[in-house]
Amino acid sequence: MTGGKKHGAVRPFTATTPPPVFSLLYLFLLVLSNTIVTINAQSKSPRKVSFTPADNFLIDCGGPKSTQLTDGRTFRSDPQSTSFLYTTEDIKLSSGINTSSISPIYLNARVFSDKSTYGFSISQPGCHWIRLHFYPFTNPRYNLSTAVFSINTDDIVLLHDFSISNSSIPVVKEYLITFNKERASLIFTPNKGSFAFINAIELVSAPDGLILDTVTNVQPAGQFSGISNYALEVSYRVNVGGPNIKPEEDTLGREWKPDIEFMEFAATAQNVSIDHRSIKYPDDGSVTPLTAPVVVYSTAEKMADSNTVDQNFNITWQMTASHAYSYLIRLHFCDIVSKGLNELYFNVYLNGLMGASSLDLSSLTSGLSTAYYKDFVINATTIINDTISIQVGPATGSDSGTPNAILNGLEVMKMSNSAGSLDGPYAVDGSYHGDYATKSTVTKIMSAIGLALGVVALILLGMMLCRWRRRPAGWEKKNSFSSWLLPLHVSQSSFLSSCSKGSYRHRFGSHKSKSGYSSFFASGTLGVGRIFTFAELQHATHNFDEKDVIGVGGFGKVYLGELEDGTKLAVKRGNPSSEQGIHEFQTEIQMLSKLRHRHLVSLIGCCDENSEMILVYEYMSNGPLRDHLYGSTGLPPLSWKQRLEVCIGAARGLHYLHTGAAQGIIHRDVKTTNILLDDSLIAKVADFGLSKAAPSLEQTHVSTAVKGSFGYLDPEYFRRQQLTEKSDVYSFGVVLFEVLCARPAINPALPREQVNLAEWAMQWHRKGQLEKIIDPHLVGTISPASLKKYVEATEKCLAEYGVDRPSMGDVLWNLEYALQLQEASMGQPNDDPSDNSARHILPESPLVPIQEQRGLATIDEDSTPEVTAMPLIEGR
Repeated sequence: MTGGKKHGAVRPFTATTPPPVFSLLYLFLLVLSNTIVTINAQSKSPRKVSFTPADNFLIDCGGPKSTQLTDGRTFRSDPQSTSFLYTTEDIKLSSGINTSSISPIYLNARVFSDKSTYGFSISQPGCHWIRLHFYPFTNPRYNLSTAVFSINTDDIVLLHDFSISNSSIPVVKEYLITFNKERASLIFTPNKGSFAFINAIELVSAPDGLILDTVTNVQPAGQFSGISNYALEVSYRVNVGGPNIKPEEDTLGREWKPDIEFMEFAATAQNVSIDHRSIKYPDDGSVTPLTAPVVVYSTAEKMADSNTVDQNFNITWQMTASHAYSYLIRLHFCDIVSKGLNELYFNVYLNGLMGASSLDLSSLTSGLSTAYYKDFVINATTIINDTISIQVGPATGSDSGTPNAILNGLEVMKMSNSAGSLDGPYAVDGSYHGDYATKSTVTKIMSAIGLALGVVALILLGMMLCRWRRRPAGWEKKNSFSSWLLPLHVSQSSFLSSCSKGSYRHRFGSHKSKSGYSSFFASGTLGVGRIFTFAELQHATHNFDEKDVIGVGGFGKVYLGELEDGTKLAVKRGNPSSEQGIHEFQTEIQMLSKLRHRHLVSLIGCCDENSEMILVYEYMSNGPLRDHLYGSTGLPPLSWKQRLEVCIGAARGLHYLHTGAAQGIIHRDVKTTNILLDDSLIAKVADFGLSKAAPSLEQTHVSTAVKGSFGYLDPEYFRRQQLTEKSDVYSFGVVLFEVLCARPAINPALPREQVNLAEWAMQWHRKGQLEKIIDPHLVGTISPASLKKYVEATEKCLAEYGVDRPSMGDVLWNLEYALQLQEASMGQPNDDPSDNSARHILPESPLVPIQEQRGLATIDEDSTPEVTAMPLIEGR
């Protein structure tokens, strides 16, 4: 490494080879690198700005000559020398491949077979961008997708054991690193037996003040200082509400992606935009066109105008993140929706925590359409399920008129950990920092306790197995369920033990199933009842005839099947290409293998042949509750008494989920399409693909990403991402209004005030005129006392805060009370809605519920499920 300190010299050398001597070519490059380069990548953007970086290294690695891009930037080839041949080699993309859609910098690569270094002379210390470009093409000598290697600077690990497998598009890793010395290095270290490669490198000075050193800390609330002490990796850069911004359209070469792939519940938001020429930047220079392109500030997402959205809901974006790191989050704002000052007040939440309360952009910027941004740090302890959630929502109690909230852009940057790494627990010197995930001492102690408990559990399991082996003759016949029934507990049966003669090991032992299911089954922890052969199910479903499809979801399709003995089945066939479907399949097996209740759809068995994953359920001949309310014109309307009985059945199933299992279970997707009816109109709850284990006694909630069906979602869960059993109670409250009014929970085709059923019904209830919107088929058939008790229960279910909602057991009690009031008012049970005889109104007096509570939290072992139900699941 030689050369003038201020000349920005760059050349690679090996760790074992002395720096090469100067050559005429090298001297020429030194002079060339000292030329001032002005970046003006926004020649096609609405507003042209320019920036002249002090350091501007653009390298086309392995290229034979300089390469000029369409944005005017020139990538120079890295210097060549025979002293590199032992550890480096330049390769090209194989001929015959269409390269019209690929940037020229990806047509070549430099390969390192040993540890090698690029050295840079830094002319102005400070924050620099490093962008590493990778395109794993295949070359006659190298298949770049097999390379495994690490990259670090002198102080920071950028990539550890990095590889790119079968990527059809280039991969760019982008970093912001502060260099305080006059020299900087990029060190490539191949793993043993492998090699490293790189297609292009950018090392460019960032504008002064681009990253502030002190920002807002979310938890604990306060200020976070010393950002310059951390290396940053750009994880996401999003143009909210706007189009994709390509690197050549941004002065600083940044790419801004649209927000649609990150938005949860897109119906909550609406795109807005204004002419970019209307955007202003503050006079104090705190925000400039270099902070973000003008296009970012001229587009936004705001709250949807229609009542499709509960005014307490927030617009939400979710991104994958690692719980081992803290993150710097920059949010870009520009009030392009208000007509006057101080009209827009909204809150900002990060991972369910308050980031900014009652943000008033017009006060902060002294005007409308003025660019503004705010930085936050969220630490690793706030990241749950490896997810970052960013939400904006209306500030409660503001007098600004119509509630609204906006966001124009966002950037998410990973911060280096205590090892000085952005990719794992190993420091540059190879030392291991096991606390890089910021584990607390309490967490370590709990892990040790958990390990000890696990050992004890294994010992107890061994003792139980010994006792099981010594069971008396005839035990199995006396105590086991029929092969048609699902075992009660996982320990009583496992998938592996059900597969005879090692068929599982034969099929999956030596390779991974294409469907990706085999590893899940291989755990041997699931009780799945009868094992069907693929041929059996092919025959039962007429070779999975499309005419037999009775349901479609993210997992695949549900087919109506019939065995030779006439038994009807619902056959759910997984779609191997659906990652969501695989996850929901796994969750459903895990849940149903532990549950059995008269009001839960029963899992009968499965099939694992031919890389398939097929689950078999009882068939519910009368389909989903929704079809009996408004979904199918060919079905007769249910009477009020029948509707009450269906709601009571569903409530019993949910009450059992919450209290009857070993650990409570939250369904998380309660709706009328997931309440199925058998041939006797017995209601059973179905679809456990989104279910979650309830919080333990020491917890108040489960922190998890928001999932469910719009219109039924608990607004508190949506807002805080804290799931409890009361979230199911809220959803069930929507179901109760749906049953009463016979209309969907959300219907965008209706006038604005009627779109959201829960809000619309509550408005009429507050007026004391709810009877005006009930199902016309029920008019004149409902006892006022029964209706009053039913609506009281529904209103409590829909309370804004979970602590104010009843338990599912309380809801069940009230529904049974409403049924008794209805039957008493009619003189006797009567399912005929047209029969008005003996109908009268009783005074409200305490009655004993029909269903005794003691039976709800026990497993219904005596009732063998009729094999007659269908787990119809709507696609989400």
